[in-house]
Amino acid sequence: MRSLLYYTCLVLSILSISSCKKYLDVNTNPNQPNKATINGLLTRTTENTALNVYRVSTNITSYYVQYLASSNTASPLDTYEDVDASVTWTSLYDNMTDIYDLEKMAAEKGAMHYRGVAKVLMAMNLQFIHSLWGDAPYTTAFDLATLTPEYDNAQNLFQSCLKLLDEGIIALKETTPYPIPGESGTAKSPDLIHKGNASAWIRTAHAMKARLLNQLSKTGEYNTNAIFGELAEAYTSTAHDASVATWDVRNPWNQVALNNRNLLLDGWLSEQFIDAMNGKTYGIFDPRLPLMTDTTKYGDYRGTPNGKGRTGSGVSFEETYINLTGFYSSSNSPLFIITYDELKFIEAEAAFRANDKPRAYTAFLEGINANMNKMGVTPANRNAYVNHSSVAVGEANLTLDHIFREKYKALFLNPESWNDARRYNYQYKDFTLPLNAVAGNFVRRMVYPSVETSRNGANVPPGITDVTKRLWWDQ
Repeated sequence: MRSLLYYTCLVLSILSISSCKKYLDVNTNPNQPNKATINGLLTRTTENTALNVYRVSTNITSYYVQYLASSNTASPLDTYEDVDASVTWTSLYDNMTDIYDLEKMAAEKGAMHYRGVAKVLMAMNLQFIHSLWGDAPYTTAFDLATLTPEYDNAQNLFQSCLKLLDEGIIALKETTPYPIPGESGTAKSPDLIHKGNASAWIRTAHAMKARLLNQLSKTGEYNTNAIFGELAEAYTSTAHDASVATWDVRNPWNQVALNNRNLLLDGWLSEQFIDAMNGKTYGIFDPRLPLMTDTTKYGDYRGTPNGKGRTGSGVSFEETYINLTGFYSSSNSPLFIITYDELKFIEAEAAFRANDKPRAYTAFLEGINANMNKMGVTPANRNAYVNHSSVAVGEANLTLDHIFREKYKALFLNPESWNDARRYNYQYKDFTLPLNAVAGNFVRRMVYPSVETSRNGANVPPGITDVTKRLWWDQ
């Protein structure tokens, strides 16, 4: 769906088409293209797909899973108030509009690998819409045949994501006379995620399918064999991770840390997350914590309770924040879309549910090891953690709690953690409602944003005001 500004301009153009045409004729620069190139669209959409991971996280999910906490008392995000996520909604739909244009241009050129990438990118962005809001415009949202597109059913959106990924895989397997630059590994590529490598995109499409199929764990459609089938075609190491690490200035989490240092307070780490990492909750200090943040002025790690607000008046280092040099928040840190370590935890969960404890335990340990190795944890610290009695529980004693808590740590700042929290009913040890919460239960969904209700209100599902109402896959 086009942005509100685009719709406004379009309507004004229709109302005054003759004068606009004359004005545009006078100001047209014949030496400057007025249509995005296919490579320009690919660069923009791959970058914005990664940035949308950040936007969904920083605007919504990292507060709901208590990775982050507001520095202000009773912040709406902390306390489950009805938050207007118009910016996030618009960012997702703006990028999907560009992806729609990318696929259309690729089809016209017979550029099948571009078309395959476009389909995978569309699924990546659409799954956010589905997981945050449920029903939403999709089928008629991008062709401008209507400015008030009807809503697709949430379960149909889910199936659309799977279908897009299947179609993307087929397109990426075709021999194309129009390869993406960089596919040979030598040219600079407009593809910021996989540098034009079709095989890498195929692996990522299978990884996304495994993630989506695992989201069905509370439904009768959950199929562990289908998940195992997708995992077999996906990543085999962290080198295959889908991420973006090319920034005009800096990684956006680095900007959050910089803003915080400049007293635009943001990026405060939640007490829940810090306690899960510093040994208070699980009885073992996690060696990844020093690679994410700095100690307080007291020489320890202290989180901010969600809903309570900060202890000091500003950045006085009485609590911990995202820092400027962390693995996820340095200036050149990558933004991860989906990773090998996530897939190992998906495998561990699916194998556990299939009563294959040996496979589950092996995947569980590999997920931890892979994440720590990627972050640069020393072998000695890694081994001390993995061999601790709270982690090295053995096949027979492995539980879903072990799997979910370690996945929660490994997916720091990734929006997929909110899907996990809802699937697991927020049963993490010592995980409590925020202080000053306006709802008596944990948050389960987003309400529709004002940017949508104001321009497409007739199609917005009525009565969606309760953030504790569960979506179809979370019953």
